[in-house]
Amino acid sequence: MGEIERRLADLGLSLPPAMPMLPGVRLPFSLVLRRGSRLLFSGHGPQAADGGIHSMRGKLGAELSVEDGYEAARHVALSVLGSIQRDIGSLDRVTRWVKVLGMVNSAPTFCEQPAVINGFSDLILSLWGPERGAHVRSAVGMAQLPFNIPVEVEGELEIDGG
Repeated sequence: MGEIERRLADLGLSLPPAMPMLPGVRLPFSLVLRRGSRLLFSGHGPQAADGGIHSMRGKLGAELSVEDGYEAARHVALSVLGSIQRDIGSLDRVTRWVKVLGMVNSAPTFCEQPAVINGFSDLILSLWGPERGAHVRSAVGMAQLPFNIPVEVEGELEIDGG
């Protein structure tokens, strides 16, 4: 077990398995793409422990609170980490988080998207620390997200050549 996996375990967290294909859903793209030391990840939503879509659904500022969104963003981080781990093996190979784009399923007057996406960023920073975990970030509101999920995140990081 690597350093990052140990930190996850110390926090009582585990990574979900790969999401099973949903009936009628076609995903003609990669969840993770490596180009040299760059690793880009496609938009991920929150997953349940069994790998399926998390039961938390709806719009922030309507059905869901900022606290709910923060928790959903933490689940998104675990989903992203699961995809990265399946692609590169050890999460210790991540040398630097670079950029995160957080999208929040927002009611028309909701404007606390940064507080929601902090759930993602805070978990990354707690695992990698400020030197490797600090990243640039945008947090934006969306009229709707797929499957009515509350949060979706995509981004870029650097990995070692391993």
